[in-house]
Amino acid sequence: MAAGSPSLASLQEEPAVLPIRTVLYPTDFSDAARSAFDLACALARDYRATLIVAHVIAPGHVFAPNGAVVPFPTEEPGEACDQLARMHPTSPGLHAYYRLLKGDPAEQILKLATDVKADMVVMATHGTSGLTRLLVGSVAESVMRKAECPVLTMRIPTQPVPT
Repeated sequence: MAAGSPSLASLQEEPAVLPIRTVLYPTDFSDAARSAFDLACALARDYRATLIVAHVIAPGHVFAPNGAVVPFPTEEPGEACDQLARMHPTSPGLHAYYRLLKGDPAEQILKLATDVKADMVVMATHGTSGLTRLLVGSVAESVMRKAECPVLTMRIPTQPVPT
C-alpha cells in the first residue's frame, strides 16, 4: 500500500454516505407513483434534504425510439396543477417545492434534475413491456440511463390474475 493511502481497516470503519441535499420526485399521479412519493419524503426527511415534486405534461404525441409518432392523451394544465397542489409531504416539517413542466417527460425530468442539482431522483416505474414499451419506451428507464445522479425506481407488484 502506498504511503499516505488509507488502510483497509480505516475504510471499513467509516461508512460511505451519499450526500443527499436535493431529492427530485417526478410523478404521473398514478398509484405506483404515490408509493414512490412516500419513499421520496422519507429520504428527504432523513437527509434533511429539499424535496422537489414535479409533473410533466406530455405533448399530444410522442416519438417512439424508431421515430414513429404515437398519439398520446393530453391533460389539462389546470388539473395537473391542482393535483400537484394536493400532494403534501408525508413527513411533518418537510417542505416541498413544486414544478409543472411541459414536453417530453424523460427529457424534462433530466433537465430539471440538472437545473436543481438533484442528488437523487426517486420515481415509480410501471413495468411496461411488449408493444407499449417498444412504441413509447419507458420514462424511468430513460431517466436511469441518462441521469447524472443516482435514480431510485420503485415498482409496485401487480396482483396476480386468479385462475
